[in-house]
Amino acid sequence: MSIWRWAEMLPTVPLSARVTLGEGSTPLLRSRSIGPKAGIPELYFKLETTNPSGSYKDRFGVVAVSDALAQGKRRIIATSSGNTGAALAAYSAVAGIPVEIAIVEHAPPDKCRQMLAYGARLHRIRGFGVTADVDRQILGALQSRAALPGNMLLISAFKFCPVGMCGVKTIAYELAEQLPGGASHVFCCAGGGGLALATALGYAELKAAGRVQRTPAIECVQPVGNATIAGPLARGAAQAEAVRCETRISGLQVPSVIDGQEALTACAASDGTGHLVQDEEVWEVQARLAREEGIFCEPAAATPLAGALRAQAEGKLRAGPVVCVVTGIGFKDLAAIDRMVPPLEPVWELDAWLSGT
Repeated sequence: MSIWRWAEMLPTVPLSARVTLGEGSTPLLRSRSIGPKAGIPELYFKLETTNPSGSYKDRFGVVAVSDALAQGKRRIIATSSGNTGAALAAYSAVAGIPVEIAIVEHAPPDKCRQMLAYGARLHRIRGFGVTADVDRQILGALQSRAALPGNMLLISAFKFCPVGMCGVKTIAYELAEQLPGGASHVFCCAGGGGLALATALGYAELKAAGRVQRTPAIECVQPVGNATIAGPLARGAAQAEAVRCETRISGLQVPSVIDGQEALTACAASDGTGHLVQDEEVWEVQARLAREEGIFCEPAAATPLAGALRAQAEGKLRAGPVVCVVTGIGFKDLAAIDRMVPPLEPVWELDAWLSGT
């Protein structure tokens, strides 16, 4: 099964050009520990960790690369902090299209290795993902390269690649199936804002088509050090803001306003708001997900739950199901795992181990 089961709701791509690795149809798990302890009896986790390259960005990658293949493109140019690059590299490998990726300065090495394993060519650039000015210069250079015949620029944002981002809307389609009674809140982490925007748009489409009666509040969660969307939302401001990125949460290091304005508007229209969390809160929740729920995720993927727990503590949650989108698997950022586990024990000699037990 793949997200192409939603083909009638996705941009038209000829059947012959549709690649797939079996993405989508990810599980929705009810919390057995964290939710009840926090007073959220219907807390759910949408496990995007089960996608082929380990993150929800596969929903973007499969549609974007299939569209490139349908258009006869011979090279993909992309940017990434990690997960987008891994997804595009994986699906480009299936399609037989080479891919070059400009990588943010602080991208985790494990994510870079995953891209390299798929055969991608990488360029990690100093200052990328730190300041909006550097990001603009890099984007301009990439757009120039993408304008050459046969090239295509793929960035996981509606602003640059609306066709590919339509694949991310399938998260909402699946949640509507999995929770037929409807969710009260869906918490999404945000870098550029595409995930929250796609989820809101997906639900809006379902409601317009009469497939759901009510839509959830789409909640935007960001680290304090990259508050481009959640900060203004929480203040009731109408405009997203570019910042100097200071968070250490990889994948959420996007100082520019990309889909931020549209995400802010969509979240507010859904009756959602913004939630800011400290990096330390995110790491703590990442460890709790592993130890209390058996969910092994990267820090960015724990950010929605950190926001939901903060919202509950502040009395901001309505009754009903609360969904946290767990965006990426823990193997993508092993340095972050080192923060939450003790050092490995030395290898025991057999006799010493036997005598010790």
